Amino acid sequence: MKKTIGLLVNPLAGLGGAVGLKGTDGQAEEALRRGAVPRAGDRAMQALSLLRDDDITWYAAAAPMGEDVLVTAGIERFTVLYQPGTPTGAADTKAACRAFLDAGVDLIVFCGGDGTARDVFDAVGRSVPILGIPAGVKMYSAVFAVNPSAAADLIRQAGRIACRDSEVMDVDEEAYRSGRLAARLYGYACVPYIPERTQGGKQVFEQQDEERAKDDIAAFITEIMLPETLFIVGAGSTTARVMERLGLAPTLLGVDAVRNGETLARDADERTLLALLERYPRAKIVVSPIGAQGFILGRGNQQVSPAVLRKAGLSNLIVVATPGKLAGTPLLYVDSGDAALDREVGDSLLVVSGYRMAQRKRVIHPE
Repeated sequence: MKKTIGLLVNPLAGLGGAVGLKGTDGQAEEALRRGAVPRAGDRAMQALSLLRDDDITWYAAAAPMGEDVLVTAGIERFTVLYQPGTPTGAADTKAACRAFLDAGVDLIVFCGGDGTARDVFDAVGRSVPILGIPAGVKMYSAVFAVNPSAAADLIRQAGRIACRDSEVMDVDEEAYRSGRLAARLYGYACVPYIPERTQGGKQVFEQQDEERAKDDIAAFITEIMLPETLFIVGAGSTTARVMERLGLAPTLLGVDAVRNGETLARDADERTLLALLERYPRAKIVVSPIGAQGFILGRGNQQVSPAVLRKAGLSNLIVVATPGKLAGTPLLYVDSGDAALDREVGDSLLVVSGYRMAQRKRVIHPE
């Protein structure tokens, strides 16, 4: 089925993740100063390289906002409709999407995070379906494929599969950096949908039973904390309860490192974690899935990078979640950016859900 698609890449998306900035809006220069490596182009290329032989006419923004990715992916049939400024910004995203709309595209594909999703939706609303290739730090909106290969599958089948109304979330990055999640519903976009290919929206669980379950999980995790072992504690309210039980101040939306009951690093970035693992090779990593979405790796915790995971060892990954969260999270997903590592996670994981209690959950690798 022949289709026309507008492609937009936010080259700054995701820069802040591995270096612990919890977002890139207004922080691109600082992220680069800390050694961040652009990843959006690579993420987009992973998807487009799978579509090289498909009957698609592409429209794109110039240079790093789309054109470069198409060339790298070996796609020749495309037209550049918009020339962005330097550096690129939200105004370029909106202008490019309006140009795609004027050209009558069947679908707009963008590569970025929640901020990019919001800008795309601002420009086109519900007038054309949109689909995100995930490349941001925190992707709480439900407009993204679960990973680049899933995005390629959705793009290939767009027009033959149903669209659904999917949440575009507006996340306050300043509040996020200070450890407070302030998210509101920005609107509903039309998104091609296949179960296990399109991610869900972020859900927050705050029931009284959930708080008791967090206490139980924290009691168990602190009980099994071996001496002389480095514990890397990921983001989330459940993992924060582990830190609190130790009498330590948590970074609710960041990554902390603890050993022998003492905090070695708060809100650590990838470089800090790798240095600690070099010094203390015996380690465990404790993470919790994003509610309803089910991502345990690759969303909001890019500091726990493939390099960090390999150095600690996947066998030392501990996943924790309350029963309420697991009830709304039927599947777990991994999207670390390293497909081979994601496959090594396996098809299922035990998730600690209480004091000496665990549930086995299926892990999806949508290749």
